[in-house]
Amino acid sequence: MSRLHRARTRLRALICIRPTIIIRTTIIGAVLVPVLAATTTVVGVGAAHAATPGGSPWIVSVGDSYISGEAGRWAGNTNTSSSEIDALGSAAYYDNAGHTAETIPRCHRSQSAEVYIGGGVNGLNLACSGAETATYTDSGNFKPGLDFYNSGGNQGQALMLQNFAASHKVGMVAVSIGGNDFNFSSIVTTCVEDFLTTPSWWPSYCSQDSSVTGNFSAANVAAVTSHIAQALRNVRQAMTNAGYADSDYTILVQNYPSPIPTSSGFRYSQSGFTRQSTGGCGFWNTDANWADGTALPTISGAVSNAVAQSGLSNVKQLDISSAFNGRRLCENTVGLLEEKGLGSWTNPGAVDKTEWVNQIRTVTTIGSSPYYIQESLHPNYWGQLALRSCVRQAYNNGAVRSGSCTIAGTGLDGNGDPAMALH
Repeated sequence: MSRLHRARTRLRALICIRPTIIIRTTIIGAVLVPVLAATTTVVGVGAAHAATPGGSPWIVSVGDSYISGEAGRWAGNTNTSSSEIDALGSAAYYDNAGHTAETIPRCHRSQSAEVYIGGGVNGLNLACSGAETATYTDSGNFKPGLDFYNSGGNQGQALMLQNFAASHKVGMVAVSIGGNDFNFSSIVTTCVEDFLTTPSWWPSYCSQDSSVTGNFSAANVAAVTSHIAQALRNVRQAMTNAGYADSDYTILVQNYPSPIPTSSGFRYSQSGFTRQSTGGCGFWNTDANWADGTALPTISGAVSNAVAQSGLSNVKQLDISSAFNGRRLCENTVGLLEEKGLGSWTNPGAVDKTEWVNQIRTVTTIGSSPYYIQESLHPNYWGQLALRSCVRQAYNNGAVRSGSCTIAGTGLDGNGDPAMALH
């Protein structure tokens, strides 16, 4: 066994990255939960349209970690005390009635999640970190997909939505799904491994690895697009089963934001290990350019094409692909708290000076800290609130609209969220 191979093997054991949509541990021998037919309908629902529930309006979010609120506990990044960026505390992901525990362990439904737009509109977060279009189980953790799975007290998100909508007035269903179906987690793990185990004078690029590029073959893109389209049809079926006509609600489908800059935007050189050891963004320039220029656009394109393929008439799209530009991980326009002379996330101007994406962490950097590896490369507290502003503007007081959301200035708006604009 070569020295390089031994180093990469040790590193793979240490990284174990799994921040859902983007980072996921390689699953070997995982038990996949059988998924009930994605087109399952509930017997006994008549063709006639029943009256929808009354009361205050609700927005329900379904999908993966980019809408569940993963990493929403942390406001910025620091390599000093975690208390300096702890915006929500240890109960950040507790989503049961008493906020004492998670309803589904490791779904990480954050209290800062984007569904809670306020203004008299209620929010319910059914999304789950790690979710794919279909339900599965990973290392003992249940991951409900956008289907009608129902076994042993566990339900798919479409069934959860159906049950809730039957007794609550749901005006919009916000959806983020598809990233995990592309295996982007293992892709990012490979990218970080390549950065940490190969020298700058002879780098290995994940973007040239067949195990990575195969995820973006025409055949796989077509397959994932079809899965996303079916997931959206399942959302519609859930609402139909709950007694809704298509005109009674809107499905808002969002794509994925760019979490790291291209090569010219990094504030750390790719020489040495500072990009990962200090910044938590261990990508070669070539791979970062590929991620922004090829991988993410392909995933977002699959989401958009799936909307068209679904055939649904009551869908709007929220483009958040550039929502974090200027506040991305390791971008040269922002910095760690200590790099910006800030002692806490609560200091004036922190929202504009610090990153909105959580650092990539490895087993060796977690130690006894309160961080989770699965929080890596996800929108943090500021990022979640920024997306909340985008959703609020898309909801548009019930007249839901499509648009592209970007940073609109500095500071916080009247709702306490970063200034964003929907174009």
